Amino acid sequence: MDWSLFFTFLASCMAAAATGAMFQPGPWYEGLTKPDWFPPRWVFPVAWTTLYILMSLAAMRVAPLPGAAQGMGFWALQIALNTLWSPIFFGLHKMRAAMIVMVFLWASVAATTWCFFGVDFVAGLMFVPYLAWVTIAAALNIAAIRLNPKADGVGGLV
Repeated sequence: MDWSLFFTFLASCMAAAATGAMFQPGPWYEGLTKPDWFPPRWVFPVAWTTLYILMSLAAMRVAPLPGAAQGMGFWALQIALNTLWSPIFFGLHKMRAAMIVMVFLWASVAATTWCFFGVDFVAGLMFVPYLAWVTIAAALNIAAIRLNPKADGVGGLV
């Protein structure tokens, strides 16, 4: 295992996490109606820390292997979309636009998972929790739109 690769991928994840730190939920989000099944706040940092470590370990395993190019391309796409979602949802308060990003994020995570399974079974398994979490996040995004139809874009930067 090449731990320098792990730390490179982890740095990419930390860049994505930085947008979450810069664009936190805040009063607008706190005022939204949320579904009954909304997770407790403490779940989010625990989940994201775990997921970013697993994503980095999976990428470290796959990157040096033959046939990894497509999976690594999808890995790069998913981390870019991951980075984009928080500023759109929490910063701009554009729930519908964030949902569009979420659709592409979900597809790129699913594609990464699929490609990783084809190259390294363990790496594919490491991505399954991320796919599950993004599925939950998409459902939360949809619920936010449905439960707060007049809050989309209200009080955002643009």
